[in-house]
Amino acid sequence: MKSSVKSLIAEKWVINSSPVIALGRVGQVELLAHLPQKAIIPQAVKEELFNGPEGDPARQVLERGLFEIVDTPSPTPEILAYDLGKGETAVLSYALSNPDWVAILDDRAARRCARSLSITLTGTLSIVILAKQHGLIESAAQVLRALQSNEFRLDDAVISDALKRTVGETW
Repeated sequence: MKSSVKSLIAEKWVINSSPVIALGRVGQVELLAHLPQKAIIPQAVKEELFNGPEGDPARQVLERGLFEIVDTPSPTPEILAYDLGKGETAVLSYALSNPDWVAILDDRAARRCARSLSITLTGTLSIVILAKQHGLIESAAQVLRALQSNEFRLDDAVISDALKRTVGETW
């Protein structure tokens, strides 16, 4: 379950595995629990994360109970047509059935699916920027560099533009 730290933004997030894995690798996974009003992980995402190695930070977060695990509705034909992974499908199915929830995912095809269904979404880059804006981290650029050095793929131009526009940092 979520810690007793007060949420910083009035959103509810349903989270896919990639942000948990990426932020876990750089010691920042708690951002996913501390920023929103509520954060949940679908059962299918939990299963993906538990397939990782025992010492994996993402798996350890689940074992600590940082997030509530939820069942998700059956996916619609529109979501199934994108032929996404089980985690992405579960996140999108939950967000589509619960329009006041934000889908947290990084996968390009899943993001395209979300946009086609008017599902509100965000990803790891935005989460890092929000964390900087709310004083949870000193430097968004430093966290993003750590993410890139841990196999998180994001275009340098996109990062540079986002940092400059939102938190005044340089890449």
